[in-house]
Amino acid sequence: MAVVGDVMLDRYWFGKVERISPEAPVPVVQVHREEARPGGAANVAVNVGALGAVARLLAAVGEDEAAQRLAELLHRAGVETDLLRDPALTTTVKLRVIGHQQQLLRMDFENRLVTHAATALLARADALLEGCGALLLSDYGKGSLAPVGDWIRRGRSRGLPVLVDPKGRDYAPYRGATLLTPNRSEFMAVVGPWQDEQDFLARGEQLRRSLDLDALLVTRGEEGMTLFTAAGPTHHPARAREVFDVTGAGDTVIATLATALAAGWPLEPAVDLANRAAGIVVGKLGAATVSVDELRAACAARLE
Repeated sequence: MAVVGDVMLDRYWFGKVERISPEAPVPVVQVHREEARPGGAANVAVNVGALGAVARLLAAVGEDEAAQRLAELLHRAGVETDLLRDPALTTTVKLRVIGHQQQLLRMDFENRLVTHAATALLARADALLEGCGALLLSDYGKGSLAPVGDWIRRGRSRGLPVLVDPKGRDYAPYRGATLLTPNRSEFMAVVGPWQDEQDFLARGEQLRRSLDLDALLVTRGEEGMTLFTAAGPTHHPARAREVFDVTGAGDTVIATLATALAAGWPLEPAVDLANRAAGIVVGKLGAATVSVDELRAACAARLE
């Protein structure tokens, strides 16, 4: 499974809030624990590996401590990595401060990928895709996939399903992909607000047709997810029992979908599996993964 896109390091500072600062009306967090996890496209790759598939990750990072930490975490997770290190880049870091199980603050450290780095990534496409069963493109708007159309054409020319987690208000660059997986707010930013469910379905099908997609999957939070294909739309209700954190849920969805499709699953059952995976991962803190055993248990519970 080939994964390309914008990687980042998710850092978490956990602590207690027991007083307000005398310097400003802000809480004082007594930090007692720190964690770091792969984020963005790196989290997609880790999710693929957690499902038992081999994940190959291609991405650009800086020459900094965050890049080294990210590489260590990916190695520990068993992800095959090809990280292009560029001193002109700052590895994206998202730092979240957590107090009493609530996110109090997020700080982002990042810059946009320079053109030559994106070109260098594309030059490694053939080596990356050799022997892979699917191509996952994780776009967080940092520039790794520019131009994304070239990646889509490379994957489709090899007969691979190309799945894209999109970003931005213009989806024209994603034309010809196998499947797009926008969330509700991302979808609304592209098609505009809808009046009712029928209007939503019409806008989804119009977008699918205009982009020449095999399928469009809109994840809708507590409303579940809706799949658009040439056969018509189908809705999958939400499966979450408890929602703790939606961070990285989209990564889990696209990773599960691609893994199932590469294994030969039909699209509808693959979407159902991805829906169940999303229901599990939103019950965990931060960018997390779902194991095969957890999915087996979720599917078994459905049959009881």
